[in-house]
Amino acid sequence: MGETKLTFKRYEKKYLLSREQYLTLRQRLDAYIQPDTYFQSTVCSIYYDSDDYHLIRHSIEGPVYKEKLRVRSYNVPQPGGTVFVELKKKYKGIVYKRRVTMEVEQAQNYLAGKCLPPEDSQITREIDWFLHENLPSPKVFIACDRSAYVAKDNPELRITFDENIRWREDELSLTAGCHGQPLVAPGQVLMEIKIPGAAPLWLAHMLSELALFPTGFSKYGTCYKTALLEKYFNGVIFCV
Repeated sequence: MGETKLTFKRYEKKYLLSREQYLTLRQRLDAYIQPDTYFQSTVCSIYYDSDDYHLIRHSIEGPVYKEKLRVRSYNVPQPGGTVFVELKKKYKGIVYKRRVTMEVEQAQNYLAGKCLPPEDSQITREIDWFLHENLPSPKVFIACDRSAYVAKDNPELRITFDENIRWREDELSLTAGCHGQPLVAPGQVLMEIKIPGAAPLWLAHMLSELALFPTGFSKYGTCYKTALLEKYFNGVIFCV
């Protein structure tokens, strides 16, 4: 896997594009970006939450500070394969991501309280505290087909495009495959711009010329609002 970055501090902006917007933008971007080291992959994630879905309900309210826990793999892992346990925090618009690598079965058992993490570190201690405070369990599986790029003049600027975003509530294991039901309309593409500081002028001008504006789109939040919230109103989920 090579050298893997385990901590991030950056701004992340999301844009939900129609197919036409995506194709127009991609053509304009070709002169400025190139494929990332891990160019194409199927990103698979399992999101953890409390039984009353407190974490996502709090996040939807748009607080100054919010956090979430997920297990992520790039492509479907085989038994014994490596995954990331990620604690993602957002404070005043800045995203802080902390993650550790584990074998997929080890990650599942660790988050279920059945074993200790493979190492004692600042990151695992933060995850331990999160588990203690929130008592989370796996709630939703989300996958997408991602193409990742970096700017030719600045490798710290990453742009990703997520297509075929899909989700499921059952088979909450990363080894169970990447199938699921569509989360967005056919043809829609989620673009994410990730950068430690301000966007370069060429990118700002391009987005302005094409009238593309950031959105608060959240994959897990959309799952909750479109499907899980309906269960709440029908009395299947009881929030306190």
